[in-house]
Amino acid sequence: MSTEPGPASARIAHGLREQILHGALAPGSRIRQEELAAQFGASRLPVRDALRQLEAEGLVRLVASSGAWVQSLSLAECTEVYLVRERIEPLLLSLSLPHLSDADLERLAGLAEQMRDADLEGFLRLDREFHLLSYAAASTHMLHELVLRLWNSTQHYRRAFALVVGVDRDSATHAEHRLLVDAIRRRQSADAEDILRLHIRRTRLELARHPEVFDAD
Repeated sequence: MSTEPGPASARIAHGLREQILHGALAPGSRIRQEELAAQFGASRLPVRDALRQLEAEGLVRLVASSGAWVQSLSLAECTEVYLVRERIEPLLLSLSLPHLSDADLERLAGLAEQMRDADLEGFLRLDREFHLLSYAAASTHMLHELVLRLWNSTQHYRRAFALVVGVDRDSATHAEHRLLVDAIRRRQSADAEDILRLHIRRTRLELARHPEVFDAD
């Protein structure tokens, strides 16, 4: 027995993950295993392994005897995810903040500035890197995995938020990022947690004002 399915499944998972995160596959899109196998030149076994991996990451929904779909959320489900994020991401930040290096702080500041001039897809990529880097120094595995899953499941809706409210240079989003960097630089965990909590809450409330985002799924 060769080890081919392992590398093949990782290659398929990576390719499909990128398509979902970059918006090439919309929430609720059907994922056909035979088409994936043909696209990546692989058999059905690594395709199934890749889909199971992406299901664990919150990107794909598998239904027994039915198939696979890109994960989608209703307004109520998205609201619940954001309520959870408001509580656990400040906790993860508080665990990470004391251990962030000077190089990490410089990178966070740089990302905050780059986001101000980025286009939509660039903003989403940099925003993801910014927040996940701010959590990266926490010595925990369960919270990291949970937060990443929640981020993955709401990727499409953060894109919708950016389209709805705009992310030009003077938007509140960038002001909040700069305030967050300042609090982290000062090692003021309570301030950083409050800023992050409000940052996440603002997205939740804005999305709730636009139910058409979810109807489109």
